Amino acid sequence: MKWIEIRLNVDGEAAEAVVELLARYGHQGVSVEQDGIMPEMYDDGAVPPAERLIVRAYLPDDERASAAKEQLEFGLRLLNMMYPMPTPDYIIVDEQDWAEAWKVHYHPIRLGKRILIRPLWIDLEPEPNDIHIALDPGMAFGTGTHPTTQLCLEALEDLMSNGLNVLDLGSGSGILAIAAAKLGATQVLALDNDPVAVKSSIENIKVNGVDDKITAQEGSLETVIHSARRFDLIVVNILARIIIQMCSEGLGNIVRPGGFAIFSGLTFEQVEDVENALHGVGLIPYKRRQQTDGDWMVVECKRPHQD
Repeated sequence: MKWIEIRLNVDGEAAEAVVELLARYGHQGVSVEQDGIMPEMYDDGAVPPAERLIVRAYLPDDERASAAKEQLEFGLRLLNMMYPMPTPDYIIVDEQDWAEAWKVHYHPIRLGKRILIRPLWIDLEPEPNDIHIALDPGMAFGTGTHPTTQLCLEALEDLMSNGLNVLDLGSGSGILAIAAAKLGATQVLALDNDPVAVKSSIENIKVNGVDDKITAQEGSLETVIHSARRFDLIVVNILARIIIQMCSEGLGNIVRPGGFAIFSGLTFEQVEDVENALHGVGLIPYKRRQQTDGDWMVVECKRPHQD
């Protein structure tokens, strides 16, 4: 299968708007990297703030591609009225070439107190107390490099306790579901509406030895609503507009009274609207986490024991 890589070179001020736009059309998320700076260039890990960023997304090279490109370019023209926007580059890539390109830029990451994310093709001995996640994202979103995923992982580490029943809604590569299982969850349901993501999740779950705790399958919020299941903790790393839409579709009902919810994929400007929508469905925001030197945020909520 062939894919169309959409690539834009932007400054830091334009990056958030471009990421939000590309996320509407790209397949399983958006990648962001510093232009001309590789982490291994800095032994102490203190990578300097980015002046230019490369934002990438991928479209299947099929009959829908032309319409998606037209919509994307229309969105860029609207953004250009507020801030100068570059012209996107389109590059045809094979699926295998895409996967190999990721490997050049993907390195082990330490997050929170003891989470270690290791690319599957890199050998690294974990520390005794590490929560160790080995990952090959393939074409699925969720490598641990994006701030939204990192904030979710840090929130999970703080909120998880043994025996919880967890939902990862929009699971991508399965990274958050795997983290929940390794942090003590008894049962995890990982749902994504993209079969490529589900396949990636299943493979990563097996590699990490937690397939006895996690069920990964195609599905959405509607799937959960129809099953009448409730969860001790849900984690939703999607987009602000989708979270708000879900609030009108029964999102609050899938968290048990006394349970918790983590919502990511938000920028600072979107948080208030999202929190208002969550309040309206009985989920009470009580904490925000913000990306260091950035605009991405996570909102943590609790559903009261009595509504």
